[in-house]
Amino acid sequence: MFSANDVKELREKTGAGMMDCKRALEACEGNMEKAIDWLREKGIAKAAKKESRIAAEGLCQIKEEGNTAVIIEVNSETDFVAKNEEFTSFVDYLVEMILKHDVKSVEDVLALEDGGETVNDKLIALISKIGEKISFRRFEKIEKSEGEIFGTYKHLGGKIGTIVVLKGGNSEVAKDVAMQACAMNPVAVNRDGVPQDMIDHEKEMIKAEIKNDEKNANKSEDILDKMATGRLSKFFKENCLVEQDFIKDSSMTVEKYVQDNGGEVLSMVRFAVGEGIEKRQENFAEEVAAQMNAVN
Repeated sequence: MFSANDVKELREKTGAGMMDCKRALEACEGNMEKAIDWLREKGIAKAAKKESRIAAEGLCQIKEEGNTAVIIEVNSETDFVAKNEEFTSFVDYLVEMILKHDVKSVEDVLALEDGGETVNDKLIALISKIGEKISFRRFEKIEKSEGEIFGTYKHLGGKIGTIVVLKGGNSEVAKDVAMQACAMNPVAVNRDGVPQDMIDHEKEMIKAEIKNDEKNANKSEDILDKMATGRLSKFFKENCLVEQDFIKDSSMTVEKYVQDNGGEVLSMVRFAVGEGIEKRQENFAEEVAAQMNAVN
């Protein structure tokens, strides 16, 4: 009925994904023009054109139910859309779907069937209606055991979200720890969770600083290495949740605060909207100049 080359050609003409192109050709019995119309009617072609845009705004959402908690990040191009009721409703819908189903990846979630269409179909429809690129970027689904407590916190209306799990303690302590993680952006719960390449890089930076000090010019590499290892304590104190000064009482660490309340920090997940996404830098003067040149 149609070949792999037909799928490739349709993808090049519309920008839609391979599977969407295959579905379109199947639905239209291999007719290329009808398949293009099918993709347009479904909003898939329109959504595909927005794929190259940068979506670095958006929202984090958190929900817990029993022994399960979910945190997700969904991105939009503008903060205005991130506050749109249809956008926020879709984010809430995604959280519910993840809670209800055994899913391991974003692709698993998008492939879920609901009311005769997939979650991805609903996302495409939303993109077509709102007119911006919307990207379901990531999620974490956390399970806890009996006797363990979730602590959740969202900051800046959902720009940052955190879930922590405590063994023992209470819900107030758990929320304080989640708030700490939101505010102080630790890399990991403790030293064991800090990536080794990050530790190695920091150690090399410290060694370079030590070598630049004239009084250390004649020290051996072994001595310099030991000095750098000693100074890593400051790095760990800033980047490990349990070693940080507790924001509500800087006379104690987070670990001491939790221990004094009969608990232990087991895990942490922290999402910040747009982190790691290179945002487009808008320059109004350059934009106007480009438009003037285009006219001339």
